[in-house]
Amino acid sequence: MAFVPTAIPWSPEHQTQRLQVTRKQLETEEQAAFPLGGASPRYLYLASKQNNKWGHPRGYRIQMIGAPGDPLPQSSPLDRAVSWGRYQLAVTQRKEIEPSSSSIFNQNDPWTPTVDFADFINNETIAGKDLVAWVTAGFLHIPHTEDIPNTVTVGNSVGFFLRPYNFFDEDPSINTADSIYFWEDQDAGSCEVNSLACLQQVAACAPDLPAFSHRGFSP
Repeated sequence: MAFVPTAIPWSPEHQTQRLQVTRKQLETEEQAAFPLGGASPRYLYLASKQNNKWGHPRGYRIQMIGAPGDPLPQSSPLDRAVSWGRYQLAVTQRKEIEPSSSSIFNQNDPWTPTVDFADFINNETIAGKDLVAWVTAGFLHIPHTEDIPNTVTVGNSVGFFLRPYNFFDEDPSINTADSIYFWEDQDAGSCEVNSLACLQQVAACAPDLPAFSHRGFSP
């Protein structure tokens, strides 16, 4: 995203800063490796060579939620065993010899690790290749008294979304079997237009449960 100076139509002598989307195709693994804590694109998506009917490249957007804590200093002798922690996101060529970012054997000998993820990023081209997106997600939790008797999940969620981005020609959920679509000039209360309008007439599965209590407490 970039702010572009733009003249105001009704007052040409004044300018405003208009937010504009700027697009850049990343060509190499080095360009597509984003260190933890550094700048990253607002929108980052993996695009294919195929276009949707609107002419946009079909792809998937990677949307990250939360960020892990600080990585080990690269001066640490243990850094190579967890070098994946340097990056919040890295995109590399897919290779059979690079199946995972780490190894269970790294914990046994972290000083000479079996897998050093940093070696995956060697400035190879990613344009037009099969790709792997390596996403690091996590958060720092310092225990506090509200963790007793259990730690709440609100505010502690992490992960990422892999969202269709121009992949479909329209919202695919409108084609689900239980969707209802009608025009503004149609009667939404008509059974022929809206099948849910007659649900009360056909539904007979509501259970008739007896009164329930437990140790003097009733629901």
